[in-house]
Amino acid sequence: MEDLTRLAGRQWVDGQEDFSINSGLKKIAAIAAGKCNRCGAQVTAQLPNGKKYCRACLGIGRLVEGDYLVRNQTAVSFPVTPDGGLTWEGQLTPFQEQISTKLVSNFYKRRDTLVHAVTGAGKTEMLFALIAECLKNGGRACIATPRIDVVNELFPRFQAAFMGLKIGKYHGREFQEPGLEQLTICTTHQLLKFYRAFDLLVIDEVDSFPYVNNLQLHFGACNAVKKLGMRVYLTATPTSDLMAEVKQGKLQIIKLKRRFHGGLLPVPEEQLFLRPFLQKGRLHPKLLTAIIATIEAGHPLLLFVPRIDQIPLYIAALKHEEELQDVALDGVYAADKQRLEKVQQFRDGRLQLLVTTTILERGVTFKHVWVIIVAADDQIYSASSLVQIAGRVGRAQDDVDGLVLFCYRKYTANIRSAMRQIREMNR
Repeated sequence: MEDLTRLAGRQWVDGQEDFSINSGLKKIAAIAAGKCNRCGAQVTAQLPNGKKYCRACLGIGRLVEGDYLVRNQTAVSFPVTPDGGLTWEGQLTPFQEQISTKLVSNFYKRRDTLVHAVTGAGKTEMLFALIAECLKNGGRACIATPRIDVVNELFPRFQAAFMGLKIGKYHGREFQEPGLEQLTICTTHQLLKFYRAFDLLVIDEVDSFPYVNNLQLHFGACNAVKKLGMRVYLTATPTSDLMAEVKQGKLQIIKLKRRFHGGLLPVPEEQLFLRPFLQKGRLHPKLLTAIIATIEAGHPLLLFVPRIDQIPLYIAALKHEEELQDVALDGVYAADKQRLEKVQQFRDGRLQLLVTTTILERGVTFKHVWVIIVAADDQIYSASSLVQIAGRVGRAQDDVDGLVLFCYRKYTANIRSAMRQIREMNR
């Protein structure tokens, strides 16, 4: 039989009742008492043959009544190293150092922690010592995030910080043969494939869709950690359920209200529009003026629109304007097959203007970018997403400020709340 050591800490579905179980493997019913044992959801959907199947975690493979969930609990050991493989030679700010030291201390106390840090605070760098501390003792760590773009952003940064370490990278847009890596970076959906695997689980952008308020992904994240493992949650905008756990003493909260360069969060400008932003294929003159001013200032521009079907309309209108004829522009959204390529083109400066949805609201860094949000009063923009979008600006050491423009036709509670949060963090 195949050596399944490389799958230690993982779980998978098997439809064979006579699946042979060797040491370290455990087999349970995939669906029992009307509940999915992979994601915890109640199972009600039925196939034509009458068998029930789980729709909640269908995206990572169908799980049908009568299938078995195989869990690999084979004991594995990783080498003990004095530095945990950390090769990063950068320096933290005094504020970052305080957070980093506290996280290491909490790791040894096995105390789950919420890090509430402003966008651009340098959360990634603050994790290096924590990850190294886990790895140097032979532990296994995972950094999970709801968005594929964030996985792709984090992976090269950790590769550069742990140059001698093989790091696992898993998400739904890029097939990777499962392996036994000591450090894994993946989407939160991928956590459903693990069981009691990690001594340390960090969930970045914990308030982000699709993880936020998703009971199945929360269930998977809980199962992915060893019973004595530690969880760290990172966010600039904590959710009410996390704050409730803080009040109950289940989580310790530590805060960082300054960006890594010591600068403040850019306070958005607000502009009221009495007429539609886009009408008969032409942009509102005030919106067009703001876009042209950004391009002429030499800044790449993220233009956020509420709906996917609006992207081609805005692109067509932008291309119609004489002042923008020579501007390299495109649009991107979650299901775009060229999404990763377009984001990289924008990062490399090959695109000057990118029309996007909230898919780029967080977890991505672009040098010197400015931001305009069209219809900031749309219900798609929560207060936290407005704060996150504003946080894309001013993230460079040599460019700590920039334009964030909220365009609206009605001043909403979410806009008001976002402005209040930004000003409070700046105080």
